[in-house]
Amino acid sequence: MDFQRDLGLEAFREQVRAFLRENLPEDLSGRIRIGTRSPKSELKRWQRILNEKGWGAPYWAKEHGGTGWSVMQRLVFDEECTAVGAPSQDTGAQKLLGPVLNAFGSPAQKAEHLAHIFSGERQWCQGFSEPGSGSDLASLRTRAERDGDHYVVNGQKIWTSYAHRADWIFLLVRTDTEVKKQAGISFLLVDMKTPGITVRPIVSIDGCHHLNETFFDNVRVPVGNLVGAEGEGWKITKFLLNNEHATAADLPMLRRYLAQIRALAMRRNQGGSALLERHEFALQLARFEAELAAIATLVQRVAAMEEDHSPAAHAMGSILKIRGTELLQKMTCFLSESLGDYGAIAYPTPQEEEAADPLPMQDVGRGVTNEMFFRRASTIYGGTSEVQRSIIAKTMFQL
Repeated sequence: MDFQRDLGLEAFREQVRAFLRENLPEDLSGRIRIGTRSPKSELKRWQRILNEKGWGAPYWAKEHGGTGWSVMQRLVFDEECTAVGAPSQDTGAQKLLGPVLNAFGSPAQKAEHLAHIFSGERQWCQGFSEPGSGSDLASLRTRAERDGDHYVVNGQKIWTSYAHRADWIFLLVRTDTEVKKQAGISFLLVDMKTPGITVRPIVSIDGCHHLNETFFDNVRVPVGNLVGAEGEGWKITKFLLNNEHATAADLPMLRRYLAQIRALAMRRNQGGSALLERHEFALQLARFEAELAAIATLVQRVAAMEEDHSPAAHAMGSILKIRGTELLQKMTCFLSESLGDYGAIAYPTPQEEEAADPLPMQDVGRGVTNEMFFRRASTIYGGTSEVQRSIIAKTMFQL
């Protein structure tokens, strides 16, 4: 890893910033987002703008119609979009499913789905976790039994983000119960309009609805929707989950939280002085800056490992996941506490319209406590911290 300034990367950052200044519509910018996907109308508009620039698939290789950017370029793009509050893309389709289809999909599957991912017309959700099969994903029990030209799917998925808005779902199912549990898993693409699918909402403690329970009752899925061969679902899933180790720390959101803390430090007064003038506050801010700088350096190191296809990138990604998600929690708690009594105000959520008469401190306080509640789950989703520590131990110490 080279610690010298990368002038090419800095020039690329300026290019992204210039593009955002010139092309991001004002009514789509500056939105407060709590780890949630933009509405479909906004997503489609932004996707169309990105497509016109040739940036519609930032995470794909050039031969698949993507930008062919390096890991660090993708991180810069995500960071700058987050900083200005640009609409999200359909990350389930862009970062997860798209690379899977490019690597394992049949020509018919690519023809059917890739164009719709580029346009933003078809949105996706991920059907992996089940009750009792979250961290131990290989223990999943949703069955898919072959019946002629179809699979008949029965079972339940949980924590299915955006299932209530998705057009399709990519689904892990058990197709063989007689072999080792990892070997009996397959990867299916399922139209959410198929009869037998029921979606029930889960409203989280932050008041948002993006999570769901999803039930499958004799759902008939064409055999042509099987990605790869039967029993290759675990191999495909490892490819999918190993795709972006350097993003595990969610560096763009960490930088955004730090900017919010700095802005709040200059606005909120206690006893007639700015928070930044209080020793305890300034010390904690300095600690956050140091921790974030350390994580940013580790992100660069992991990105270099990914470029070199180093096997150690997997364990280093787990380290990033632990440190990054713990810092997400500490920063959002500190933001909420720094609001003082205003941290207890029920501001409109980011999904709600602003009140005609804004509440006190709403310009800096709106969404802060929601973020704090949302980030309680950050050390659980994407693989718990306990699982990440096991990965580190097994990979780094050959246990």
